[in-house]
Amino acid sequence: MLTPRKKPKLSFKIDALVDGKPVNGPFAKLIEGPTVVSVYMRNNTSACDKQTADLAKHEKALGKQGFTIIGVSRDTCAAHTKYAAKHGFKYTLVADPEDQFSRAMDAIVEKSMYGKKYLGPLRAAYLFGGDGKLLAVIPKVEAAEHGSQVLAAIAALK
Repeated sequence: MLTPRKKPKLSFKIDALVDGKPVNGPFAKLIEGPTVVSVYMRNNTSACDKQTADLAKHEKALGKQGFTIIGVSRDTCAAHTKYAAKHGFKYTLVADPEDQFSRAMDAIVEKSMYGKKYLGPLRAAYLFGGDGKLLAVIPKVEAAEHGSQVLAAIAALK
């Protein structure tokens, strides 16, 4: 996993839902100021729904700290459109079926489900400065406490 103070290569192209509209372009263009990037596996799954909902619940407090939010999952942009409408999410959702973001962060890990092992993105959060440098990493997201975890990480930066 990348360590803070590094500037990861985020020039890969993605599809994203930004302000309710689908866009395509380099991931790096989404980081226009201090940003929280939260990685989860799939929309409409129990832990992932808790993670995204708790982040949305803290969106105003994060905004007061100067941070915007980007959620990244393997879902398509069309799936993100339905998901955002269903839950009322306003923040950016990125479609990353190839785990490009997690690969750039060196955060692909071995997982296990029903006894089967596979590789997938680490459920983590990354705090970036407006210059694109990594400020902090939350390597183990607690789904139901995610917003509080991010606020604590921001407070630790000051």
